[in-house]
Amino acid sequence: MIATISICMTIYLLRHGETALNVARVLQPADTPLSSRGAAQARALARRMRSTGLVGVVSSHLPRAMQTAQIIGGECGLEVQTCELLQERNFGDWRGLAHDSMDFNPLLFADAPPSGETAREFAVRVAQAFEHITNLRAGMKGPLAVVTHGMLIRQLLSSHVTLEAGCGLPVHLGNTSVSRIAACMPYRVELLNCTRHLDDEIADDANSLSSG
Repeated sequence: MIATISICMTIYLLRHGETALNVARVLQPADTPLSSRGAAQARALARRMRSTGLVGVVSSHLPRAMQTAQIIGGECGLEVQTCELLQERNFGDWRGLAHDSMDFNPLLFADAPPSGETAREFAVRVAQAFEHITNLRAGMKGPLAVVTHGMLIRQLLSSHVTLEAGCGLPVHLGNTSVSRIAACMPYRVELLNCTRHLDDEIADDANSLSSG
């Protein structure tokens, strides 16, 4: 009897490039674009992704993610698909407020901000997003890039994939960071929060903490 070998392909979880509001530690409105530095980061990421054999790119529809994804798609000769499930947690009327203007950490707030999304609603949506991207990857013959946001990637990593024993999540996921997971159960993390594609000029500040 000849054994059937199943090849487990790859999903790349990619955070968008930097924005001016990332640097200012502001909860970002939906229409926040990349900064010039963020666009440079995205180009560096795109050059890195060119060698991975990507066959698909799916992105949050928010501009900072879409701009990053389109740069990757252009470099790799791929059309970008969008998925609204991949957008960052909705902080409603708090968007546009600086973290330092609040007397608590809004990123850890469980209830819904005014006109926003509870942590539970966000977690449910992220579970739906993960199902979508794994189903999407299953219909492809190569790696899939998923361009999204910091909180969403963290939720995916904490709830839907398997980290190596003793390996915790980093405090900060860098702009244009690459996290690679095997696209079959138990969805093991093979690379976590890697920004080696960024040179000194546009290197992400790993000590900064920003949302989205």
